[in-house]
Amino acid sequence: MATIKVHGVPDSPAVARVLVCLYEKELDFELVPVDFKTAENKKEPFISLNPFGLLPALEDGDAKMIFAREAIINPLRGLPTDTALLEESKAKLSNILDVYEARLGQSKYLAGDSFTLADLHHIPTISFLMNKSWKDLFDSETRPHVNAWVAAITSRPAWAKVLALRDKY
Repeated sequence: MATIKVHGVPDSPAVARVLVCLYEKELDFELVPVDFKTAENKKEPFISLNPFGLLPALEDGDAKMIFAREAIINPLRGLPTDTALLEESKAKLSNILDVYEARLGQSKYLAGDSFTLADLHHIPTISFLMNKSWKDLFDSETRPHVNAWVAAITSRPAWAKVLALRDKY
């Protein structure tokens, strides 16, 4: 029986980030689904794990840790999104990816030629963005090194396991 419990859903980039880390480390865990579409994460017993009501919450034996990242919640709950803020964020991401393109022109991964937590941290969010209108930022003609890096990190077996979990929920 796994002592680590991850409360959340694999569709959440924040939850997926935790899951891919656990798979990378080959740790046993139990995924405890939380229906945030019906605001289950804002009620007990979840709220006692994460008083902010954000996904995920993590338990490791008696230890309880709070991970908070608001991602994709407004669209999933049908709330309005700030398009000006989204465009500003897209411009900022574009600038960051220009820096990544230069860095990845020198090495396969962000921190060198080995896959590290720096790369792993990006997988859930990049995977989400690749299915949205921001996909053009990762274009192979504009940013060939970023494109190759995205292909390398999103094809890892641990990420495939997270995607398989998403299909179950």
